[in-house]
Amino acid sequence: MNATTTPLPLVLVPGLLCDAQLWAPQIAGLAGIADAWVPAPTQHDSIEALARAILADCPFAHFALAGLSMGGYIAMAMQRQAPQRVTRLALLDTNALADAPAASAARRELVVRSRAEGMGAVADALLPRLVWPQAAQHAALRAQVRSMAWNVGVDAFARQQEAIIGRPDARAALAQVACPILIACGAQDLLTPPALHEEMAALVPGARLEVFADCGHLSTLEQPAQVTRALRTWLD
Repeated sequence: MNATTTPLPLVLVPGLLCDAQLWAPQIAGLAGIADAWVPAPTQHDSIEALARAILADCPFAHFALAGLSMGGYIAMAMQRQAPQRVTRLALLDTNALADAPAASAARRELVVRSRAEGMGAVADALLPRLVWPQAAQHAALRAQVRSMAWNVGVDAFARQQEAIIGRPDARAALAQVACPILIACGAQDLLTPPALHEEMAALVPGARLEVFADCGHLSTLEQPAQVTRALRTWLD
């Protein structure tokens, strides 16, 4: 894409307990080729409702769409609801399965803990599973995770968890996606391991699979250069 090309509209959907900070390195790194917009998926307690709200608020008629973790669930729902608007789809550190009962119970326990102990305690409890061990030692990354958690807040966190708990199995719909699709994750992602992404990629003919080295679940912050390169190739 040369310097005179109009930037591509790009929607970047954050994950659970995350805000626009999650995508800050990619917004900066893709500034020359993409006009990025980051919604705040906090106002509803179902994935489908969150998807509808983002589609209604989106400033673009047609757009490339990327989501990480819960943002991936929302992105898949947006593509199901308005496939004619989504020109490209990128699913990062996510999965197409419904929530397992044990995972749902753990989510509700975290919501109870958030009300009792605050969002900082929840962010600290989640951090070892959100990032690979070396990244967890970085004070700046820990501070960023805590900042995003505080910005989302207890009530929105509860709504997000209920949305995740109620999400549908998206595999059949994913197999019907016809636009260019990138499926990517950190090699050390504990929450949505590479095997889940391999399964998703196998569902979609022509899907591109990327696995980022030395990286956990928050790939956009842990390995921003690798993720930005992958998204640049996807946009091109």
